[in-house]
Amino acid sequence: MLSNFFRREATRLSRPAIALVMAAVFLTACEEQAQTPGGAGAAPPPTEVEVVTLKEQTVTLSNELPGRAVAFRKAEVRPQVSGIIDKRLFTEGGSVEAGEQLYQIDPARYEAAVANARAQLARARATLATTEAREKRYKNLLTDKAVSQQEYDDALSAFEEAKASVAVSEAALRTAEIDLRYTEVKAPISGRIGVSSVTEGALVSAQQAAVLATIHQLDPIYVDVSQPARRILEMRQQIMQGSLAEADSPSVQLILEDGSVYEHEGKLQFADMSVNETTGTVVVRALFPNPDSLILPGMFVRAQVTEGVREGVILAPQRAVTRDREGNASAMVVTAEGVVEPRPLRASRAIGSDWLVEEGLAAGDRVVVTGLQKIRPGAPVNAIEAGSAQGE
Repeated sequence: MLSNFFRREATRLSRPAIALVMAAVFLTACEEQAQTPGGAGAAPPPTEVEVVTLKEQTVTLSNELPGRAVAFRKAEVRPQVSGIIDKRLFTEGGSVEAGEQLYQIDPARYEAAVANARAQLARARATLATTEAREKRYKNLLTDKAVSQQEYDDALSAFEEAKASVAVSEAALRTAEIDLRYTEVKAPISGRIGVSSVTEGALVSAQQAAVLATIHQLDPIYVDVSQPARRILEMRQQIMQGSLAEADSPSVQLILEDGSVYEHEGKLQFADMSVNETTGTVVVRALFPNPDSLILPGMFVRAQVTEGVREGVILAPQRAVTRDREGNASAMVVTAEGVVEPRPLRASRAIGSDWLVEEGLAAGDRVVVTGLQKIRPGAPVNAIEAGSAQGE
């Protein structure tokens, strides 16, 4: 009985002591956890982001614009005399040379006209010979006072009239011969000829409105590009200010309708001197080699026109630039202290995968390109270089 009593007392007294020991152990563990890095009271580590360090660059500015191909030369073939078409002497869609005969108009009437003009000329020359002899004879007789002055004047007048008649007859013969030659309708230029609008037996008229056929010279070929007048004004202002160096020989590269790049480079020829009042654009013409006739008149293309060279510009990656609802652009810049700072900027145009920055960023700035969703202004970050803004 006594032993059981002492055992119960010992158990009752040990419970508070055990509780005190456990409380002390818990407090010690909490203190150690608070002192351990990454514990509940520690600050989170800086967010890791990728940045691009900006630098000044020299870039060649170009602009991609829509355009249409235009034949280097275009000739609409029309008859210059009236008549019936006897023959068509070319293959539609084929190549023709300048001076090559295309059609033959019935020449019978014009051959007769030539023969008549020759006969009239022969008559005029015969009359001229008679009047010339009379004038010489009367001139001698006038010296001997054998004829009157009036008779000599009449002979001289007849002689001069006969010379004029010969000149008229000669001109009539040349006209008749020209009309006869025009019965052979020839190609005025070399190139590719299209569809014939007439066949043998058709009646054609001199200088008619309807075209017999059309010839296009395709090598080389023009491309007319429409450029906004506002852009041309900006370019000229930049050239005058010295911020844009004009290209020595502006080149043009074509992108065809299927997206492929045309293998031949073109040269800028001229820009129109007037602005289209409807579209507000200026036509710029470029000349391209076209040995394989790959580009046809009327074909739609896109042209990359070289505008000039700018030095000391800042290019920022497009993925580093964001815009708000109003369209204002900005970028996140990592300062020398490793803190994120928002930077408003003004970007004028895209160049490849970059923006051309006019204001807001400078050489040496580190812009965030990856991890924008995980940072906020003023937050510390761990910046890792991802490459330069252009060409890397």
